[in-house]
Amino acid sequence: MPDYVSFGGPGYFAMLGLLAFARGMDFLSTWIATPNLVLEGNPLAKKLGWKKSIVLNIVMCVGFAFSPLPAVVISTTSVLVASRNFQQAWLMRALGEEFYRSWHIARLFESSRPLYLFCLFAQTGLIAIVGGALIWFSREFAVTAAIGWGVVAYAAAVAFYTLLSLWRMGRLAGQN
Repeated sequence: MPDYVSFGGPGYFAMLGLLAFARGMDFLSTWIATPNLVLEGNPLAKKLGWKKSIVLNIVMCVGFAFSPLPAVVISTTSVLVASRNFQQAWLMRALGEEFYRSWHIARLFESSRPLYLFCLFAQTGLIAIVGGALIWFSREFAVTAAIGWGVVAYAAAVAFYTLLSLWRMGRLAGQN
């Protein structure tokens, strides 16, 4: 696989289509789960809002479509994030963003923090192992390695944004 593809060529449009689909699924799953972005874990996306985030993502898709391997990493991560969003989106929408947030925080404070962290790191660690295995065993297949890096990036993003959310809740709880 080439490091870069020419603008307007079939490789470029293939990468652009892949990125547009993957980022589109992330946006769709987020909109279904939290149309008002109350439950959005990424502070930058929350601050930008829908319109500016869409523009930024279009620019990113157009730019990253020139480079197939980063395009595959981003697409893999985006599809996995969308899948995670869709998993609970129905419940978030049924309960409402604010109620779901309050309910989820209450359950978190009722549980053991070490158990919660153990489960988080077990989940993300196991996912990262799958990504690492793809990277390790794909020495001559750059696309497979890029998929592996996307899986590892997804695991890191889940751990990071979950810990960020936990930190914010702890900080807020300390102010009461």
